[in-house]
Parts: sequence; structure tokens; C-alpha cells
Amino acid sequence: MVKDSHPLTRLFSQLRDHRVTIILASFCSVMNKFWDLAPPVLIGIAVDVVALREESFLGDMGWSDPRDQFLILVALTVVIWVLESLFEYFYAVLWRNLAQTAQHELRMSAYKHIQDLEMRWFSEQTTGGLMAIMNDDVNQLERFLDQGATDLLQVATTVIVVGGIMFYIAPEVAILAIIPVPIIVIGSFMFQRRIGERYTRVREEVADLNSLLNNNLSGITTIKSFTAEEREIERVRAASETYRKANQSAIRLSASFVPLIRMAILFAFTANMLVGGWMALDGRLSIGAYSVIVFITQRLLWPLTRLGQTFDLYQRAMASTARVLDLLDTDIGIVEGDVSIERVSGDIEFLDLGFSYQGREPVYKGLSLKINSGETLGIVGSTGAGKTTLMSLLMRLHDPQSGSVKLDGIDVRDLTLECLRGSIALVSQNTTLFPGSVRDNILYGKPNATEEEVLNSANIAEAMEFIRTLPDGWETEVGEDGHRLSGGQRQRLAIARAVLKDAPILVLDEATSNVDNETEAALQRSIEKLSKNRTTIIIAHRLSTVRNADRIAVLDSGGITEMGSHDELIQLSGLYSRLWAVQTGVA
Repeated sequence: MVKDSHPLTRLFSQLRDHRVTIILASFCSVMNKFWDLAPPVLIGIAVDVVALREESFLGDMGWSDPRDQFLILVALTVVIWVLESLFEYFYAVLWRNLAQTAQHELRMSAYKHIQDLEMRWFSEQTTGGLMAIMNDDVNQLERFLDQGATDLLQVATTVIVVGGIMFYIAPEVAILAIIPVPIIVIGSFMFQRRIGERYTRVREEVADLNSLLNNNLSGITTIKSFTAEEREIERVRAASETYRKANQSAIRLSASFVPLIRMAILFAFTANMLVGGWMALDGRLSIGAYSVIVFITQRLLWPLTRLGQTFDLYQRAMASTARVLDLLDTDIGIVEGDVSIERVSGDIEFLDLGFSYQGREPVYKGLSLKINSGETLGIVGSTGAGKTTLMSLLMRLHDPQSGSVKLDGIDVRDLTLECLRGSIALVSQNTTLFPGSVRDNILYGKPNATEEEVLNSANIAEAMEFIRTLPDGWETEVGEDGHRLSGGQRQRLAIARAVLKDAPILVLDEATSNVDNETEAALQRSIEKLSKNRTTIIIAHRLSTVRNADRIAVLDSGGITEMGSHDELIQLSGLYSRLWAVQTGVA
């Protein structure tokens, strides 16, 4: 799909699996409007019967008795109304179901694609902006498919059918009725181009507003602690005001469209009434035909007043569609390999790594590090030394610009992500819990685990004691991101989740940094049990967390500057020794 092509073309390409539904829905919309335009013709024929009786249109068709003619008109009316109603039902069901299906599929495609994108891309986005795309923008498309597509089809049908009828009855009058149509259509296209630019800005502003609201709601504790409520109200007010003004600009242009169209319609309607009336008075046009022209001119021209509203809906949808499809067209930076290791032993090697975040200084300059299977390695260093980045490269959340990362001797870029990430259990500093029960969050590590496995993982994580004290025990809802639990409780659930996963590699990224000493001691005991018979990497700011590791690597200046056991590093009197002295109060 080409990004520079029109959003509508890209949308139809995205909906190619629903082509049959689109064709059927379009057919029903056209047929509904076709039969909807029949009553004015019936009215003209009825007037013709009253005025001309045996010499009416139906009389010429072979039904000379006016009473029979009215019976025929009644039968035709019933048939037409039934057909119109049936097609209205069918197009409503088809378009609405298509709208809901397209909305669902686009949202899921966008969400799936986002999950496949690398972390570098996420660092350039805002949560509010992504939420606006997956909710507001997808919903705009649903509204257009639900109503706007039908309106466009029916306006086109009206112009063709009514134009054909009027040219058949009175070509001179038809020309007067058709004159405003090109003006209205050309004006509509000019309008849609201008309104489209304004709605693109509206979508951008709502993304910024959503981002600010999302950030403020997640950071409400910080806002309250700094008594910054008024400050944040002003920031939200300013963002909301900018969004309001962007909408006002679009509304001013949108609101001016219908009155201008009405003036064009006024010309056609009055011209038809006048010229058609003169022709009827002169006997060149029957009373019934004149009635048809008067009624059908209104049916032709008045729907055009909805073009403004329809194009307004269309442009909102196209601006939103472009944003959704641009997201779907974003290249996936992490290309998955096709190698799968049947039994991972846990040998890890970082070879001559070079890596930097976009627009920033290099994090590593030729870093190399070997971790043996079953070994517990501690990684320490000052803030910004690249401790967490090392684990991101191992899990392929990023790829290095140079060098390689190997698992059991195989470059991780050649492995399937299922094999690679399935071999690693991660417990991070920022514990993420999901809405659901305590049991659900532990089972996240292994959804098909047995009850015995769940209980065992909770015991190893020393979580059983606090779980028993919760109001509903295992079924207690943890709330959004686990906000109903303390930091230590959340961390113990995260460790239980990692235990249940039972991966050959365990990564603990600052897992004890945000808990008290008692909880840290409990977590340390859990880590000691968990690290047995598996490769364990402990990233820590607190050196006490890594003191018992087999080896400790000190990261500094883009590489490994010290390596050894706790006692060996103390004797080196280097960076590790100085950090230990500061943390233990010896310095």
C-alpha cells in the first residue's frame, strides 16, 4: 500500500476482504433511493388520472376506467413502499455491520502492529496520540461507513434517476434543474479540500489533548504532592482551547456550505416552477407531468444540501483513516528470525556491541560480555551506564547498530521471538499488573498452569501470606496496574509470575529498588530460590542485591570496566568499591 495514495483508495485496499459486502450494501442503497424517488411519479400519474380520466397515461396503457386506474396506483404504491422499506433494511444492516467489522479489524490491526514495533519507535510517540488513533480515529471511520457512504451513493442515484425522468418529460426544464448540480459538486470538492486540511489539524490537536490527559491521570499523585492542580488545570484548559479553536475553524467553513447550496437550489427550483408552469399553461406539458416536475425537482435538489454534512463526515473519516493507515504502514524495525532452539541452555554472549538511541551519545562502544549457563551475574553501574539497555538488546526490544548478541551460540536476530523471549523471565523495576484477579496476574506467566504450580510459584515468591489477608484472597481484583496493592505486593506477584513461567533465563531489572528493607530481604530469598539451575542476570542499583552473585560486571563509559566477585571487586578499589563504601556508609 502506497502512503502517498488517497486515503479512500488505501481504505478500500484495507477492506478488500469485504468487497462482496460493499457491493451488496451499495446495491441496496441505490435501489432504496430508486424506489424512494417513485412516489412523485405516482403523484403525477394520479393528478393525470383526475384531470384527463380516460385520456391519462394509464388510460393510454389500456386501463380506460379511472377507478381501475386508481386501484393500479394503490397496488403500485404498496409494492414501491415495500421494496423501498426492504432495501432500506438491507442497506442499513449491511453498512452498519460493515462499519462495526471495519472498526474492529482496523483497531485490532493497529494494536497488533503496534505490538510488533520496536521500542525505539515507542520513544517517539505519546500514549495519548496512540489512544486517539485506536479509538477516536477508528470511530470516525465507523461513522462514515455507517451513514456517509450511503448518502454519497444515494445523492449520485438521485441525480441520475431524476435527471433521466426530467429529460424524458421536458428537456427544457431538466436543463434548468441540472445547471446548479455541477456548481454544487465542484463547490463540494473545493470545500472538501479546504475542510480536509482543517480536520487533519483537529485530529492532531485531539491527540495532544489525549496525551496530556493520560499523563495527568497517571501522574495524579505527583500533581497532588506538588499542589499543582491549578497549574495542570490551566495546561488542560490551554490544550482543550486549542482543540476547540481548531474545531471552530472547521465548523465555520462547514456551516457556510449549506446556505450557499440553498441559493443554487433556489434558482433551479423557481426556474423550474416558472418555466414548467408556463409550458403547462400553453398546453405543451400536461398537469400530471408538471406535478411530477415540481415534486421531483425538490427531490433532486434538496438532498444536495446534505452534501456539506456528508463531505464533512467524509473528510473527518479520511483524516482519521490516513492516520490509522499511516500507523499500519510503519515499517517494523525488528525482523523476526526463523531459528528455534529446542532446549535453551542459557549461554549468553554480547560481542563488540555498539548502540545508541536516536539523537543521543553512544551507550556502548565495543562492549563484550560472556554469561555462562546456570551462572548468576550481577550488573551494576551509575545511572545512564546502559544496564537496562543491555537486557533490551538481549530480548530484542532494540537491535544493536554493530556487534551481536548470542544465545547458545546463535545470533538472537536469527531466532524466532517466541523462542527468544519465551526463554527469558523478566522482573522489572516498574511492575506491570493487569486488571483482573491476583490469580489472573500470576497465571499471566503460564496461562495453562495447574493449581499446584500456581501455589508453588506464590510460595517461592513469599506472596502467600499477603494473598491470604486480601478481602477475596486469590480472586481479589488488583485494579488498574495493580494500584490496590502495595509496591512490595506487586513485586512479589511479578516474581511469582516469573517463577511460573519457568524460563531458563531470569532477568531481574532493579527488582528490589522500590521496596523497603524487609520486603527486599524477602525478595532476595525468593531470588535465591528462583535462580537455581538457571542463568540469572540481576541488574541493580543497590549493591546488596548482587553481593552473592557468582560474578559482578561494572558498566561505565560504554563498556565493562570491572569484573569479578563481590570480594574481588572490593579489593580492586575501583568504581564498585567506591559505590559500596557510599552505600554502606563506610566512606
